[in-house]
Amino acid sequence: MKTLIADKEIKYEGRQLAPHWIYKNFKIQGDAAVAFIGECEVKLTEMVDIEDVINNEPIYSKSMLSIITEQFNVDLVEGVFRQRLLICIIKEALEKRGFKITRNGDDLFFEGKKLTVSIATKSMTSILIHTGINIDSEGAPVKASGLTSELGIKDIKGFAKEVLDKYSEEIDDIIMASTKVRGV
Repeated sequence: MKTLIADKEIKYEGRQLAPHWIYKNFKIQGDAAVAFIGECEVKLTEMVDIEDVINNEPIYSKSMLSIITEQFNVDLVEGVFRQRLLICIIKEALEKRGFKITRNGDDLFFEGKKLTVSIATKSMTSILIHTGINIDSEGAPVKASGLTSELGIKDIKGFAKEVLDKYSEEIDDIIMASTKVRGV
């Protein structure tokens, strides 16, 4: 899996969760994950999570680390497994830094306050995952925590690289592991 950390700020609005968005914007073809920093504002009209729409819960973060991944030849259930793997890798990276992080499904919390948003969906050609990690919790519509505002992490791009590298390694290793066994 190819990875990239974008140099420019990008406001995540939900429309980026689209097939070939990574290829069109970063010229990376195939399975890929891109991280970027920027404001996050997902209005109900752009929501993929129907539960959030029903509950009238738009998403907002003044500053968020967003990770978008597109993976091909994967069904939706496997896509959700891969989403949960990404969440667990983020949790491990934070715990390695000494933070006590709790996970509930695809959500991470620090001291009972929401740290992440995440969704996995299927397009006609691929699985798409967006995971956002608050950097600054100010102005969030729920009790939230942030990488910098509450956890004090300053090197956001370094953190993003660590997460993307580990996720890419895990996905590649899982695929490789599936090629070394004989059927029974």
